[in-house]
Amino acid sequence: MYPGIVIGTVVCSVKTPELTGVRLLLVQPTDWEKNPDGDPLVAGDSVGANRGEMVFYVQAREAAVTLPSVPALDAAIVAIIDDLALYGEKV
Repeated sequence: MYPGIVIGTVVCSVKTPELTGVRLLLVQPTDWEKNPDGDPLVAGDSVGANRGEMVFYVQAREAAVTLPSVPALDAAIVAIIDDLALYGEKV
């Protein structure tokens, strides 16, 4: 699992039937201090995340297991991070 922040939604006028009903979100990968760490990616939302929330996402095979109805999914959000403390200090 990797940390990231939801920075937007992805709207598709045409998509494969497997993606019907799957919400797609734009996620900015981050380090644990919420600093950007790489390019944004599109992830299927399995938990109801919203813009601005810090989340855990998975990639590759783990993403396909998270949403089995979408075998072509490369990334999926699997958790919303409510609180984060590093070495006793809140981030």
